[in-house]
Amino acid sequence: MRILVSNDDGYQARGLRILAENLADIATVTVVAPDRNQSGVSNSLTLDSPLRVERIGPNVYCVNGTPTDSVHVAITGLLDVEPDMVVSGINHGANLGDDVLYSGTVAAAMEGRFLGLPAIAVSLVLDGSEHFDTAVGVTRKLIRQMMDNPLPRDTILNVNVPDIPYDGLNGIEITRLGFRHKSERVIEALDPKNKPIYWIGPVGAGQDAGPGTDFHAIAGGSVSVTPIKTDLTDHASLGSLSDWLRGMR
Repeated sequence: MRILVSNDDGYQARGLRILAENLADIATVTVVAPDRNQSGVSNSLTLDSPLRVERIGPNVYCVNGTPTDSVHVAITGLLDVEPDMVVSGINHGANLGDDVLYSGTVAAAMEGRFLGLPAIAVSLVLDGSEHFDTAVGVTRKLIRQMMDNPLPRDTILNVNVPDIPYDGLNGIEITRLGFRHKSERVIEALDPKNKPIYWIGPVGAGQDAGPGTDFHAIAGGSVSVTPIKTDLTDHASLGSLSDWLRGMR
């Protein structure tokens, strides 16, 4: 079993290092990840400048680009042997609900899926304790299950793990994405030249966060596993939109 590990927090991130170390006994692990924090870059791909890859150590490489760049370069040219699976994480913080639209962690998994490989994105919903060992334990179980019972080729698992001891988990739930309230206002400040600058405000709290959602599972101390797909088509609306289009003058 060959696993490509990436993330959006950068190759030096604690979550990635702990994950790679703790998968080494069940797979040959190669790390290809951004050279710095790339949180929130989503699926961006670098097209207007070359990418540089630096070998940091045995089977560890950093890329001066995005999470998507890292996975793309790894699978389409850098590695002599294609991996069997892509695991992105362990992210430092949640990727719940509409977070997945912005998440570089999820984007790295998506790129693996685009290129034909099973993919998992794993995030630890940090709450001050930093129980990365819990997220590792969950990830190992999911990988073993995927090895024994492969999922459909277009499935990506978005996994969020509560920041609690492993023995305190209330199980693993299959969930749907919830939805957040809109983000807080931007934070306005002045730069040293007295010109206005803006910081993106904090994310909103869960709005659609009831039973069955990823938010609800985490709040109850359970691991949330949400299957997501790269097909963004709203299939349920195809018929009604066809009727709407016929009425256009």
